Amino acid sequence: MSFTRSHLFASTAALLLACSPVSAEDLVIGTKSEPSSLDPQFHVLSPNMQVSLAIFEPLVRQDAQGAIEPLLAESWELASPTEWDFHLREGVTFSDGTPLTAQDVVFSLDRVAKVPNSPTPFTLFTRQIAGVEALDDTTVRITTKQAYPNLTVDLVNLPIMSKAAASGDAPEGRTTTELNRGEGLIGTGPFTFVSWQKGADLILEANTSYWGEAPDWDRVIMRPMTNPATRSAALLAGDIDMMEDVPTGSVGQIEGDANAKIVSGPPARVIFIALDQERDDSPGISGTDGENPLKIKEVREALFRAIDREGIASRVMGGAAVPAGSLGTPNMFGTSADHEVPAPADPERAAQLLEEAGYGDGFSITLGSPSGRYVNDARVAQTVAAMWSRIGVKTAVDAAAAPVFFKNRDHRAYSAYLASWGNNTGEIGTTLGAQLATYDKDAGQGSANAGRYSNPELDALLSEASKTMDDDARAKLLEEADALAMSDFAILPIHFEVPSWGLRADLEYEARADQFTLPQNVTRSE
Repeated sequence: MSFTRSHLFASTAALLLACSPVSAEDLVIGTKSEPSSLDPQFHVLSPNMQVSLAIFEPLVRQDAQGAIEPLLAESWELASPTEWDFHLREGVTFSDGTPLTAQDVVFSLDRVAKVPNSPTPFTLFTRQIAGVEALDDTTVRITTKQAYPNLTVDLVNLPIMSKAAASGDAPEGRTTTELNRGEGLIGTGPFTFVSWQKGADLILEANTSYWGEAPDWDRVIMRPMTNPATRSAALLAGDIDMMEDVPTGSVGQIEGDANAKIVSGPPARVIFIALDQERDDSPGISGTDGENPLKIKEVREALFRAIDREGIASRVMGGAAVPAGSLGTPNMFGTSADHEVPAPADPERAAQLLEEAGYGDGFSITLGSPSGRYVNDARVAQTVAAMWSRIGVKTAVDAAAAPVFFKNRDHRAYSAYLASWGNNTGEIGTTLGAQLATYDKDAGQGSANAGRYSNPELDALLSEASKTMDDDARAKLLEEADALAMSDFAILPIHFEVPSWGLRADLEYEARADQFTLPQNVTRSE
């Protein structure tokens, strides 16, 4: 393989459909995890977002390489440094036949901040929006709080809902619970919702009134299969047509089968370890007299230097990973050149740093990790645990199924946890802002910062970069921010996953940098 840069809602008819034999027009995808919600504005999580993008559509989209393209908005221009006018595509209707208008856009963007209890809220993508208004039925004006160069990149992540279908008595209209039952789940996208049962198949069918190019499939079945070996076996047996994240141990089998193949793309998703740097009595830490050693920079550096990233990439990941010295890939806009390549593992220096920090005798910690959410995630966590234990930080791993892990993470049940972030903006500022900016729920800042790292200097750099329209000046600010965070060992990057998909030999799929599996982009070979 070569790598390059319960929700149950079903009518009787839907249940019969779910149980019927798979036809030649079906596409069955083995997914590595299932959505936590069907509400397109509830949780910034890849399994949620890729399903959302099959049912709904944003104003603009990104191609497989991340370039911005028109979608529901046919064109746009700046009316002033802070006013963006978007012109909607004519003739677009929702799947229930109602026409798309500017009021649907206003409703959708206004709803984001009203969705309660979001683990990682979509305000991450609306934090710079000061107002949204309909100038007429086909023109929307979005006013930003300041000059903001990345508005279109943010809008990629904000699918447009039907105001008529998604309105309701709650402040946000249809609630997340209602949407999870399929109520009001009406979009303009290539597929419509049929049924979903937690832990079982999510079924979509082609939107027969879709304005764009019709997908190749009458029906899509997204089947959660958290065990990667099980996904591979199902692909080779012909039980599924496509699978996410080919495990390294199955590469040879799939490549050697005439009926299957693998496609892969450039690395973009970073695997990292986040550390609790706020609480004194942090859960999972013992042997410290109630103190939290992760607040000490030297301890964080010791944990960073104990990790052999090259070894993990080559032995645990089988070459399907690139060692990471930053949260951004070397080619990402704003990544610090000084941190493009990680420093080699140095366990002796790590042990010395622990001594200097007053923890020469070490301490104990539990490392949380999902199991089956990312490629070899639990194995990576176990490997890191062994490396930390060698320098005196006795580490146990708490690996859990993705839903349990994310619930624990969101409730801040871990002192340290292995997780991931996929950046589809092409700029490191989005990642830094989500993972390391000081947590501020109302401002949509630090939305994924469960470790609660806080550095006013970093916040100031990110704020200045977010309103700097000049690319060169913005790049320098982001590079400085990245260097600051990495030099402070605010978070511990491990590697970038090389995304891969296994599929039938007669199917085509262009590997995406954002790692989304979009059924509308799966085609039959000509």
